Amino acid sequence: MSKRKPDTVSGVLIVNKHAGVTSHRIISACRRLYDTQRVGHAGTLDPMATGVLPVLIGRAAKASEYLMEHDKEYRAVMRLGVTTDTEDVTGTVLSETDRLPDEDEVRRVCASFVGEIMQTPPMYSALKVGGQKLVDIARKGGEVERQPRAVFIRSLGVKRLSESEYELSVSCSKGTYIRTLCADIGASLGCGAAMAALTRTRTGRFTLGEAVTIEELDAMTPEERLAALRPVEILFDHLPAVTLPLFHMKLFQSGAAVYQERVHTELEPGQLFRAYRDGQFIALGRAADEDGVRVLRLEKLFLLDAGGV
Repeated sequence: MSKRKPDTVSGVLIVNKHAGVTSHRIISACRRLYDTQRVGHAGTLDPMATGVLPVLIGRAAKASEYLMEHDKEYRAVMRLGVTTDTEDVTGTVLSETDRLPDEDEVRRVCASFVGEIMQTPPMYSALKVGGQKLVDIARKGGEVERQPRAVFIRSLGVKRLSESEYELSVSCSKGTYIRTLCADIGASLGCGAAMAALTRTRTGRFTLGEAVTIEELDAMTPEERLAALRPVEILFDHLPAVTLPLFHMKLFQSGAAVYQERVHTELEPGQLFRAYRDGQFIALGRAADEDGVRVLRLEKLFLLDAGGV
């Protein structure tokens, strides 16, 4: 691909991550393929995991914090009768047993995990404590105290694959560790469990069916790779859109408050919205109540008049 000025390539790419590589390796490949250093992603996948990895290129990288808030769906294989230090089958085995529960008991216990539950993040994770990733501490033989936190399991489907393995179909909130869910189910069953496979099938609105592999991207022409990018505003299409006239847009972009009555909007305080000028997505904004006056404030700028950020 020919050289471009920074950030003239911008958009959202839905990658189907393959097993055996880190999410960072996927980012490196996208930097090469799109000839830009400004690439991010939303929601790390473990090396053994596959599936939906939204990659944010150019100006879209500024949206990662919002995409992280989205619910996700997974398909996982839970192996009963084994526990490991990583909570998946790639780790060191800590215990094994042949005494396994029957299918009815597995289904009963899995059903008890639907709703709000408390999870303790695993040591082998990218979560940071004191500026250090837990996984880096764990690899050096260390361990730190982690506080349980609430996550929400919206649904949990169970399919028996064998006496020791079950396929779980999980719809959950952000921050849910499927490895930990498997381990906690195993602990409740009294036999232990570890995650044997994982595929993320959905992140927010993005599904596995629309994702492309790095191999497929490699085989594309430069024009086809550009066509694979979605516009940045697709991340926010669930939010109301507000078109601002040029005068008010300049005020808005400079950080000044724009009175809602002046631009004929009636958004509730706290409401995020998409700001447009002449049909072009410019920024995210947030409605506010300031001294009894409803205004619009800039939240995150994605495009300047000159076309950069």
